[in-house]
Amino acid sequence: MRGDVERTEDLFSYVPLADRVPTNHPLRSIRAFVDPILRELSPRFDAIYAKTGRPSIPPEQLLKALLLQVLYTVRSERMLCEQLEYNLLFRWFVGLGMDDRAWVPTVFTKNRDRLLRGDIADAFFQAVVGEARRRNWLSDEHFTVDGTLLEAWAGQKSFRPKDGPPPSDGTRNPDVNFRGEKRSNETHRSTTDPDARLARKGGKESKLSYQANVLMENRNGLIVDTQVLHATGTAEWEAALAMLDRLPARKRRRTLGADKGYDTRAFVAGVRARGVTPHVAQNTTNRRSAIDGRTTRHGGYAVSQKKRKLVEQGFGWKKSVGLLRKLRHRGIERVEWIYTFTSAAFNLVRMRSLLLGAVSA
Repeated sequence: MRGDVERTEDLFSYVPLADRVPTNHPLRSIRAFVDPILRELSPRFDAIYAKTGRPSIPPEQLLKALLLQVLYTVRSERMLCEQLEYNLLFRWFVGLGMDDRAWVPTVFTKNRDRLLRGDIADAFFQAVVGEARRRNWLSDEHFTVDGTLLEAWAGQKSFRPKDGPPPSDGTRNPDVNFRGEKRSNETHRSTTDPDARLARKGGKESKLSYQANVLMENRNGLIVDTQVLHATGTAEWEAALAMLDRLPARKRRRTLGADKGYDTRAFVAGVRARGVTPHVAQNTTNRRSAIDGRTTRHGGYAVSQKKRKLVEQGFGWKKSVGLLRKLRHRGIERVEWIYTFTSAAFNLVRMRSLLLGAVSA
């Protein structure tokens, strides 16, 4: 029998939000990881908020909302607040009730600096890595290092001489002809984002960018450390050595895989000086490689060369899903904050896959 369309709305709902989320939904596993981590960070949250005054939005809910923004590629905080108004899945994950009002977008603007000063992104990232270590998903002896450029939120017209007047033709967006003009980071600076540097990689055109770097363990491709630096010719090598120095001490020798860009005598010597075997891809283009037969003859070298390609999956995910192909924040501190937080989100997605694999096994 054909059913009739009911015009009246129900005044009350007796179905809890949790019951509306499928039992096998991916966010259930991710929330099971995130909730204990946020409880662990509660004392840190207490330290960055005043003891008196009007209660603010709980930082746990803000971080969960930002996590949703990364996982679901929500382009702006305004669109995120719209989703929180009617998306029951988002409300359940964040912890909003059915009748709670969603926040205004300025909530994120006002709390971003507070979370930045408290190093919350780094603490959250370290807690995620600690959970992976507790479940024995991390290798503590085989690693890969790599870097990528993140395009800054600044246009090429903002890259102007440091000691010269800005170009002007009486309009808000003047026509500027850069042809034949020599521009470099020594003589020019972006007026929109002074921390950005003109850089290029892979033969592509130069863009105002930041240098983002990761240290990945080779067992499951999880990121164990990150660092964002000014884009310079040596930033990748400097970040790699700094991240090696932050690894906990270990008696057994470690290995570090890397691509051809790291095949320099200075970098290889720096890695060896830290008691790490450099499994760097050989670059024999017009020169002699710093990696010789002492390293390449071992079977572990070929394994590292195969495993190191996993790091590209993380870069691809963070740029396509995590909204980092074109940055939405300015200043190296904010860029590093969002890059670290997005790396934690990537780890959570991979950890969910590992969890499902362990359950099915």
